Formats: sequence, structure tokens, C-alpha cells
Amino acid sequence: MDVVVIGGGPAGLFASSLLLARAGHDVALYEQSDLDPAPDVETAAARAQRPTAPQAVQPHIVMSRTRQLLLERLPDVYDDLLAAGVVAAPVATQMPPTLTDRSARPGDEQLTLLMTRRSTVDWVLLRAVCAEPRVTRHGGTRVLELDADWAGTSPRVVGVRTDAGDVAADLVVDATGRRSPIDRWLEELGGRPTATWAAECGLAYFSRHYALRNGVEPPAPTTTRLVIPLDEFMIGIWGADNSIMQLAVVPLAADRRFRTVKDPAVFTAVLRTVPEFAAWLDVLEPITPVYPMAGIHNTLRRVVVDGVPVVTGLHPIGDSVCTTNPTLSRGMTLALTTAVDVADVVAKYADDPNEQALVFDELVADHVVPYYEDQVVNDGARLAVLRHNVFGAPAPEPPSPDATRLGYWEIRTAGRYDATAFRAFWELQGMVRRPDDVYADQAVVSRAREVLSQLGEEARPEQPTRAELEAALAT
Repeated sequence: MDVVVIGGGPAGLFASSLLLARAGHDVALYEQSDLDPAPDVETAAARAQRPTAPQAVQPHIVMSRTRQLLLERLPDVYDDLLAAGVVAAPVATQMPPTLTDRSARPGDEQLTLLMTRRSTVDWVLLRAVCAEPRVTRHGGTRVLELDADWAGTSPRVVGVRTDAGDVAADLVVDATGRRSPIDRWLEELGGRPTATWAAECGLAYFSRHYALRNGVEPPAPTTTRLVIPLDEFMIGIWGADNSIMQLAVVPLAADRRFRTVKDPAVFTAVLRTVPEFAAWLDVLEPITPVYPMAGIHNTLRRVVVDGVPVVTGLHPIGDSVCTTNPTLSRGMTLALTTAVDVADVVAKYADDPNEQALVFDELVADHVVPYYEDQVVNDGARLAVLRHNVFGAPAPEPPSPDATRLGYWEIRTAGRYDATAFRAFWELQGMVRRPDDVYADQAVVSRAREVLSQLGEEARPEQPTRAELEAALAT
């Protein structure tokens, strides 16, 4: 089968070189940017910032589900990631000091994370692409529109038109990301649009990469991943490959007080208002500027509407299907999950494009939609709190009591003190179990409810006063 993959991010690289090509298909990979790998990891990191993909330099982490899929489907790529300096972090490394029961439990091995920068993952994947004989790379080439025949009421995609000429294809994979032009392409063909949903994240990101100073002892393992929601903003640190740490300040996008955080001195001053992060800054050396990112939304797209595909011969994957708030680091898992699902659907229904579309949509409903819906609920609750604290908006209504299930923020808080809730939180965080399965697990509900009933002010993180915060922002 001749396949065109549009987009050279992780989703496109997973789908083209590492799944479809290895399944015996001939893949043409198109990307507007260069598709030649950098000579080494650090050069790749230095080149990672680009306007079309601001998320590429923001903090990343490879969650447990992604690691499992790599071990099952792409074990050589997994080995290459480790060889490039990516660190496998057992879930025990994420245990907070407040957790007294630190003993191992069966299944912990399934919750292992991979600590890395996004640029290192991209570098490893692109090198794998270059080694695939069935992949031809077309860097610096733009796909302008789709070519299609009509099958009943929907267009059947049979190729693409690029700025370098027309290309025929039996299958086209849209991995162009959150700004996918798929609906414009379908409109140009005279087709119907996809079904889309969107909900705001409402946040802005300011992040910076740091290296551990030689000969110093860090205040916690370099595999640390710590995100603290404070009253007026959020702050986080993510371990990465090769002793690199990624730090971020995440305020409301509408909070103009934080417009100064793109200045490195202000960024540092804000981090130092939180003692845990001040301790990290004492042992770290900045190696990048401060990277800003805004305009983030949770989005979902499906190509089957009212039981009928709006297009066949075209599968969106990764961010073209779903984007979620980067704080929970679900993007890489959704990219690999949808790429695997496309490869499996194509293998089973190679000669039936309509069935491919229907079955793939069922997999999106099963593997993607629950996480989109969960993120929308969680972001809505968090935004309401921030808007109340920062702008004096009405206080959010407390959730209706439900003794049979938990919410994200409840399980997150309980997980700092209880070993059962801690593992349930990382099953949720790592996308090993679906949100509803975790929230309604009665063993987890029972333990979490008991812990939460005993917590008082100690559950509230240490943080700056408004005066201290505004003094830091005025640095």
C-alpha cells in the first residue's frame, strides 16, 4: 500500500517509519520543516524551538502507557531512547515525602515513566525514520490540498497535491497537529466537515531548561516530576534526559501580571517564592531562554458523524485528533495510541476504507475521548478556582457529594498520603486505566475518602503571599 503521512512530529514519525513502513507499506513522509536529524542530542535540543511547534520546547515526559506501547511495538526504539540518555523512572521515584508506606507492590513495574525532553524523542524517532528503507522523506515540502474521488456521499482520498507536485496514495495520514487544515481540505472537496469539540485550557506556559551543576547533590532525584497548583498560578519541574531539568511557571493566560515572566530574572524570582523550587535553583544552571506558549485548547475531532464517515482514505492521528492541556503530559501517549490504532485498522481492513474509518472512530471513542472529557472537567474546575482567586470571580460551586466516586483533584491530594490512592493516581496519570475506572474503583474511593476526611491545612502547599508574588513579578 502507498501511504502519505503529513507531518513530521512524533505522531507522524510513529505512524510512518515505525509502524506502517515496518508493516510492509511504502510511506512518503511530508513535513514543512527539515527532516534531517541533528548530529547529536544537544544540537537537536538547540534547534527544537520553532514557531509552528511551540510545544516542542515545553516540558515533556513519556507516561507509562507510552512506555508499554514502545516495549510491545517498538522495542528497538525504546532501547535507542535509553541509549540517548532518556531515563526510566520507577513509580517509586515519584513518591512524595508525605507518603509513609513506600513498600513495593505488584504491578508497580507497569507504572514506570520515561524522563526526557521532547527534542530527544524527536531526534531518536527521526533517526529511526532515516533507517527505514520503505520511507521516503520530503522535508521542506508543503501539502496544499487533498485529491479525492467520490464514494457515495463522502470523498475518498486518493492522494495529495504538494508544492512539489501531485502524489497518489492508497492512504493519507494527517499528523499535522492541532492546527490541522483537514476541514478546509474537505470543504475544498465539497465534503462535510469533521465533528469537532473544543474547551479552553485558559493557561499560559513559561518554561526553561536547566543542567545539574557538576558535583552537587540535588534536593530530590533527577527523575522528579512535581506539579504544584497554587492559589494564583501553577509551578512545575520535570526531570529529563542527560541530567536536564525542565521548570515551568503556568498562570492564567488572562493574568497580565505574568507578562514579565518571559524575562529570565523574573522567571527565577517567581520560582524562588516556592521553597521546593528555590532549593532546585541552587543546584541548577540555566541552558536555554524562557520559552513562552499560549493559545492552548483542549480539542477533539472525529471523522464519523451520525454513523457515516465524512471522508475515507484519510486518518487524522495525534494532535489532529485530540489536544489536551500539556500539564498532564498526555500528548505523546495519544500520538502513539492513535498511530498504533491506524496501523492495526489498516492491517485488518486494508481493502475497505469505509470500515477502516468506522473502526478507527470506535477506537477514538475508546482510547481518546475519555481523556479529552476528563481534561475538560479538570480544567474547568481549576480555571474557576484561579479566576476566583485572581480576579474575584464568583467562587466555584463545590462538586455534588458522591460517595461512590472521586474527582481528579481528590485522588491527586489523597495520593500524597495513601499508597493505594498514590498508585491509582499514577494509573490515571500514566493512562494505564481510564479515568472513570479509577474514579469509581471502590477500594480507591474508600481509602481516599478516609485520608481526605483527616486532612486539614497541611494539604495546602506552601506558597507566596500575593505581595511576595507581585514583588517577584516586578523584579
